[in-house]
This record gives sequence, structure tokens and C-alpha cells, in this order.
Amino acid sequence: MDQWTIGKMTVTWLNGGVTFMDGGAMFGVVPKPLWSKKYTVNELNQIELRTDPFLLQGFGKTILVESGIGKGKLNDKQKRNYGVIEESSIEGSLAKLGLTPKDIDIILMTHMHFDHACGLTKWEDGKLVPVFENAVIYTSKTEWDEMREPNIRSRNTYWEENWKPIQHQVEPFTGELEVADGLKMIHTGGHSNGHSIISIDTGGEKVMHMADLMPTHAHYNPLWVLAYDDYPMDSIFAKQKWIKPNVWYMFYHDAIYRAVKWDEDGTIIDQVTRSR
Repeated sequence: MDQWTIGKMTVTWLNGGVTFMDGGAMFGVVPKPLWSKKYTVNELNQIELRTDPFLLQGFGKTILVESGIGKGKLNDKQKRNYGVIEESSIEGSLAKLGLTPKDIDIILMTHMHFDHACGLTKWEDGKLVPVFENAVIYTSKTEWDEMREPNIRSRNTYWEENWKPIQHQVEPFTGELEVADGLKMIHTGGHSNGHSIISIDTGGEKVMHMADLMPTHAHYNPLWVLAYDDYPMDSIFAKQKWIKPNVWYMFYHDAIYRAVKWDEDGTIIDQVTRSR
């Protein structure tokens, strides 16, 4: 597992699984000759996307960001369509840290699409139950409302099996939520109407998790947004507002970097590379 200490915070990326998604969909209207220079693509036009939650320690609580794609939640057709070559092994990752899912106090869900939320529940004795039974789960009210009543487009990614078993744990927020001193969630919209980002101030350093507004380092350009985005102009405006030089950006999906920092010219000046 990759671990990074910055300021008073320690970040540990857990093994949440691996998908291979269509590169064209992940870069929207950007021509392949451009984006393929920034991110490796295979012969099926797919790019590797991790789904690795990260554990935040140093805030007085044990905090998990996102939940992975789960284990035993996807059928063979779904695995094929989403290019899943490895499912989550969160419990194993936590065990290496001397923790169990019961030790997670808080889960921050930037949004509730299946590749972020499948890891919240699991099959046990023929029924779905919460994985992190003691955790409070935060997501925006807008996201939570659509999760439970999806529209004709979003129902393909908001699944009942990912919210019904954990609904008693969810505490939706509006606008901004201060989770702990220096740690907050901010509702942005864009990728989904309820999408949020995470902002962290620790030891004089600024760290951001842009989630699926910037799923990989190759999405640094504000105009490079996903075909999956429900509100692409909102994504662009949010990226313009929140992507700044000399700020650390952490990733859930990136197969190359765990975190990067850019300068004023958009050149990577510092990085945490994913171990292989």
C-alpha cells in the first residue's frame, strides 16, 4: 500500500479494485491524439483506472474517502463492460494497518456512482449489509436525493444495493461541511448534480481531492471533462475555480500518481507515484 505523510495528516491508499474504462468517454470531446499522449491507452481504447479509497489519519477520527468497487457486487457482464480485472480487498488493506472496517468512524463520499459506492455494502448470509457498520457517511443532500430517485440517465449508476443497506448511516449536507479542523467537503456539481470535492489544510500545506472533476492527472486542463459528466459546464467552472498552482491534488482513479502538485505553467513539480 502507498502511504504519504503531509503536515499532520497521514494518507494511506487501500486496494479498492481496478477498472478499464473507455478512453473516449473519459476524455469527452478531446481528440484521442491529444489525450493519448497524456495517459496510456490499450488496444481496446480503454484506460486503466484505479478505484482506491484513501484513509485519512490525523484528525482525531479514522476517516475513509470513497469506498472502492466492492467484492462480489458485480456480475460477469458488468465486470466485462467496466473492464474490472480486480475487485476490492479493503479488509485486507485495513488488516495490514491493524484495523478492521468497524474502526472506520467517518466515510466521505464525493458522489455515489457505482465505482465509488459499491464498497459500502456486501453480501452476507444472502442479504446486503453495511461494510463499515460504525461509520457516519457524508455526501451532499443533492447527491443523496438523486441516489434514491435517479432519473433516466443516472439510474444506470445509482443502484439500490449501494444505498438501501446504509441509509441509516448517511448524514447529507448542503453547501459545505466542516468534517474536522482543516478538513471540509464542498458541493460543486458537475460530474453529477450532487458531486463534492474535499479540501484539506494541514501543516501549512493545501491538499485537494477533486474526485471525478479531475479523475487523473491527465484531466488537469479545465476543458478536458468526461462524457460521463451530467453538467460539463459546471465541471469546467469548478475546475477553473479550484485547480491552482502549488496545491497538492490527490487521486482515487489515477493509475500513475497518488498525488501531484503543479506550478503556474501546469508543469508537475512534485508527486507521489503509485507503487507497482
